[in-house]
Amino acid sequence: MTFAHPYVLLLLLLLPVVAWLKGRRGSPPAFVYSSVKLVAGLSGARRSRAGAFLAAMRWLALALFIVAAAQPRKVSSETQITASGVDIVVAFDMSGSMLSEDFEVPGGRMSRFDMARSVLGKFVQQRPNDRIGLIVFATQAYIATPLTLDHDFFQQNLDRLQIGNIDPDSTAIGSAMATALNRLRDLKSKSRILILMTDGENNAGRINPLMAAQAAKALGVKVYTIGIGMQGSAPMPVFQGGQKIGYEQVPVDVDVDTLKKIADSTGGKYYRADTTENFHSIYDDIDKLEKTEATVKKYSHYTELFTWAVAAGLALLLAEVGLANTIWRRIP
Repeated sequence: MTFAHPYVLLLLLLLPVVAWLKGRRGSPPAFVYSSVKLVAGLSGARRSRAGAFLAAMRWLALALFIVAAAQPRKVSSETQITASGVDIVVAFDMSGSMLSEDFEVPGGRMSRFDMARSVLGKFVQQRPNDRIGLIVFATQAYIATPLTLDHDFFQQNLDRLQIGNIDPDSTAIGSAMATALNRLRDLKSKSRILILMTDGENNAGRINPLMAAQAAKALGVKVYTIGIGMQGSAPMPVFQGGQKIGYEQVPVDVDVDTLKKIADSTGGKYYRADTTENFHSIYDDIDKLEKTEATVKKYSHYTELFTWAVAAGLALLLAEVGLANTIWRRIP
């Protein structure tokens, strides 16, 4: 049990002092006699302890009221929320070229999309105290997951993504950055970060990526850019009857120059993810660069107990008044 206002309990120390001062004054007489001879025949009468008992009840009631004023309460549950003060939005390219299978893994090859999703999922697991949001983009940009500390919810949304969920024919990098910045601009966090993952160049949308980078700089948002896949050409799987029958080399062109300018202008860093090892090391590097002390917010739920102290005090006070005016009534 705890007290909301424990300093009020100091008033309990005054009760013995007040009781002692009151005792020194003595009780008012029930009768006033002109001579003690008038009560000589009552010499065998015993002193009643009723007055002391009633006084004790009154002092105890007052003590209970002081305890109630200190607001006793029982902690029924506690909730802790840990937050680092870092807000991260990931802009994830879902254009059709992300189906290219550049990455070699044990047992075969993996597409750019599946590799990016796998590496991002592991990165999120390493940042349990950060709020993380997800923007997906191709011809248009959409919010897939708002900024959240619920990383299970984030992972569920990430797992549901598939190429073709949005129009995959173009790449709107500037629109994706603007959508991400709209999520970050009004936040008062210690650090705001945008991670941009793409395998192409901006060829859709009305917003120039370099203009979006200037907006990010003005807002204090650091942008890390990741160019995904091989340069020049990449193996695109060929399907027939729903079955993969082979690969064809298709031209690809990551706009390295623009991605570098975006990162440099905002204080971020450009990375090239052209191998499985490189891709994993990129997120490890970002994880090391963007560290801050976690802040723990504690929320307690209380069961208030002061009503019990008030009720007990009132019961004693009523009992004292009732006894003083009935069976232990004094003669005025």
